[in-house]
Amino acid sequence: MAMTHHRRTRIVAAGRPHEPNSPVNPAVDFTSTFTYRPSVEYPQVYAREGIPSFGPLEQLLAELEGGAHGLLFSSGQSAISAMISQLPLGGHLIIPRHAYMGFSSMAQQMAEKGMLTLHRVDIADTEQVLTTVREVAADAQAAGTTVILWIESPTNPMLEVADVPVLLAEAKSLGVTTAVDNTFATPLRQNPLQHGADVVIHSVTKFLSGHSDVIMGAALTNDAELHATLRAHRNLHGTIPGPMEVFLALRGVRTLAVRLDAAERNAGYLASRLSDLTNDETLPLVDVSYPGLPGHPQFDRAARLLRGFGAIITIETTNRRAADAVLEAVEVWTPATSLGGVESLAERRRRHPGEPDTVPEGLIRLSVGIEDPEDLYTDLLRALRSAADN
Repeated sequence: MAMTHHRRTRIVAAGRPHEPNSPVNPAVDFTSTFTYRPSVEYPQVYAREGIPSFGPLEQLLAELEGGAHGLLFSSGQSAISAMISQLPLGGHLIIPRHAYMGFSSMAQQMAEKGMLTLHRVDIADTEQVLTTVREVAADAQAAGTTVILWIESPTNPMLEVADVPVLLAEAKSLGVTTAVDNTFATPLRQNPLQHGADVVIHSVTKFLSGHSDVIMGAALTNDAELHATLRAHRNLHGTIPGPMEVFLALRGVRTLAVRLDAAERNAGYLASRLSDLTNDETLPLVDVSYPGLPGHPQFDRAARLLRGFGAIITIETTNRRAADAVLEAVEVWTPATSLGGVESLAERRRRHPGEPDTVPEGLIRLSVGIEDPEDLYTDLLRALRSAADN
């Protein structure tokens, strides 16, 4: 598929068979092994090394991110783990203070075991991050070890927006490896590889597959050597997805553009309406955060760097009890973890012990779906009123 075509076109067209009289959709390979003859060298030997079914989705995701190589994993967490494993023992990892909880907990555990040196930064504070990167890079160079700067933007769940191009440029100048978790923004809203990121990570589970029925991850890169290394890690650790999951994810990603557009419109509408309620003293609503709101601390940065503000909102209620009461009362919203599906999900994030203390106890993360926005607003308002009565 020509790279000159718009991403909305490539989402639909890339990775399809083009031979005469071929099926419109790629085949699904249900096999664990492949036949061979000793006199011939074959590309596939055993399915743990990868199967042809992976190719179309890996190609599609790489194209969407502007990358040369794509690699699927059994989960977003396994894709993250494969990248972090590139650090040598005692290497340095710089991560946002707010980041995907599974990744943050894994990094903390590895640091406590002495496997790496962990540095947490406020990823929205560009000067703080640059200072940390410079100091850590100097220490690593003196010690003969390496550094990975891990960027998540917007962050999960606090929706902080990083100055991705500036951070990547400085890291590159210092020889620091960079990884960007692009799950929240998706390839339709930002493309960190174009700014020099070494790898972009996605939880395909979320917006890409979009139907809350698949667990999968992906790593996209322009670095052929890094791609080969990550592929070898996937093979040795057995972190491949199943062929049916790949089929479902590929089918899901075909509608990413229309799903994200619809969810983002809903999110903008809800964020605006909900922010008007923070002055209502009869409701247990303290704050509403969304990168598309002018009051968001990084609104100008988000408007400059992102091609849209996404479909995630957070609302902060007065306390844990109020947040739980809201989640007990909703009917259109589904109280559940995860995000990026066609259905609207709501979750109090501090119910997870691994979430940092800087995430308020009463914070609810809203993953906005594609339902009627007025129904979503009315349901949430009713639930907030119900919580106020408790």
